[in-house]
Order: sequence, then C-alpha cells, then structure tokens
Amino acid sequence: MSSAQRTAAAVLGTAAAGFAIWSTLIERRLFTVRQHTVPLLPEGAVPIRVLQLSDLHLAPWQSQKIDWVRSLAQLRPDLLVLTGDLMGHLQARPALLRALRPLVECTPTVFVHGSNDYYGPVFKNPTRYLIEPSRLSTRRPDIDNTKLTAGLEELGAINLNNSAAQLELRGTRVELFGMNDPHVRYHDPEAMRSALHALRAEHDEAADRGGNPLRLGVVHAPYQEALGALLDEGADVIFAGHTHGGQVRVPGVGALTANCDLPTAQARGLSVWYDAHRAAFLNVSAGLGNSIYAPVRFACRPEASLLTLEAAH
Repeated sequence: MSSAQRTAAAVLGTAAAGFAIWSTLIERRLFTVRQHTVPLLPEGAVPIRVLQLSDLHLAPWQSQKIDWVRSLAQLRPDLLVLTGDLMGHLQARPALLRALRPLVECTPTVFVHGSNDYYGPVFKNPTRYLIEPSRLSTRRPDIDNTKLTAGLEELGAINLNNSAAQLELRGTRVELFGMNDPHVRYHDPEAMRSALHALRAEHDEAADRGGNPLRLGVVHAPYQEALGALLDEGADVIFAGHTHGGQVRVPGVGALTANCDLPTAQARGLSVWYDAHRAAFLNVSAGLGNSIYAPVRFACRPEASLLTLEAAH
C-alpha cells in the first residue's frame, strides 16, 4: 500500500469513527423543538399553539428523554397531539405515562397509535429500512395496547384511533379526527368517517352559529391513502410521524427513505399535501427516538414540533 493509500485509509477511518460517535452517542440525545407558524385561522382569531410528540420509542432507562419530555410542560401549549410509536420497550408503559403526565394533565390531548404501541422492538438488518418500507403483519402483538390506551385516557387524553372528537381552543371550535396505524393496516377510514359524521350531526346547531370549525387530522404513518382519507374529510392540518425524518439524512440531499410511500422530500417538517381539488398543511415530526436496536441519528436531531396556528396576514 502506497503512502497516499495509507493516508486515504486513515482519513476514511477517522471519518467513519467520527460518524459513529456523533450519530450514536451525541446527536440522538440533542432533543430540540422545531417551530412553525401556520396561517390558516380566520381574521381576529386568537393563535393556537399545538405541540406534537411522536416516535418516542421510549425505553424505561432513558431518563434524559423522560425528563426532557416532562420539561415541555413549560411551553404551555393549547393542544398536545401524540402521533404514536410512544413505546420502545415491553416494560416502558409506566415510564411513558410518567413522562407525559405533566403535559397531558394540564393540556387538552389527543392520540393515535403506531405499530410500536402493539409490537415490541426486535433486531433486524438496518439496511432493510433503506431499501423498502417494512410492514409488520405476521407477528403476534406483544405490547398490552389495551393498558396503554387506558393509561393515556386516565390521564385525560382523547383516543382518536379511527375516531373523532371536538374541542374549543381559545375561542375556536376544532374538529379532530384520526386513524390507527396504516403501517400495520390497523387504520379504518370508514370507522373514522362514521364517528366524524355522527359528531357533525350532533353539533350542527353550533356549526350554524359559528361557521366552519378548524379541522385537524391525525395519523401515525403518512401513507398516501391515509392522507387522502383525511383530505376527504376537510382536514386543514394533518399531523403524522413514523418517518423519523429519515433518521440518517445526507446533508444537501435529505432523507433517503420515509419508510412509507410519502415522498422523501416531505419526510420531515411542514409542507403541503394536496390532490386535484383539496390541500392541507402536513406536519411530519422526525420524532424523539429510535429503535433500541438502531441507536443512530445523523443530520436529523430528535424533535418535538410546536405549530402556532394563526390568522393569515
């Protein structure tokens, strides 16, 4: 091996070691709040601050993440949206509820589930994540989702899995509707639609007095079919997670995968989702965690999303 080859090998080895140290030991613990302003409320409406948490993939020993999530109560959001994959370990439920309690007990909260709220993590070849979307369909669920759902509801959170609800936030009537996770085919657009139409029938009189409500759609995995179903019901903003923002992003290129059929350019952050007739803002959270078997993030810091919905200027 020539001197130039040895130098090149040393440089590549140093770069690889630096990547491994940064992505596994440092960046995945650099929790941040990604903020956006969304101009869609009517003139004169009071701004509404929506905090979205997704993909915690929480394990019981992750005390730094637990403490950071608890500290978010200081933001005093008007609404908390949980977009699934909160569990990252079979025994994580008590730690998860402890992390969320300061927020949920003082903030109107809605939630949907992700696949990891049913299935505990298993080791798999990480390169498969970059090749094609993985879909769990043959394993038996090993997380007690019934107890997880009950725990969230006991804190005061509203279950939007294939369902709908209505709230009033800072003087604005808000319709919220969501689906269980399309990634494992637990979504049921018809059940969501039936719940939503029943809700609208119940509130027809209020609608006549106050005009159209703000409509928020919620789903874990932003598959195009699911986004279309939320558009069908008039969503103004759609909240989703699942993608981890690509988890490993290439500077100047972005995400290499969305782990679903969402375009990779929309795998993180605020964008617009539309078809020929309708459009909605789409916020895809890069989430706060990762599988315990894939403890890496690069150019994709773990995040919570804080959206301020305000009147258009």
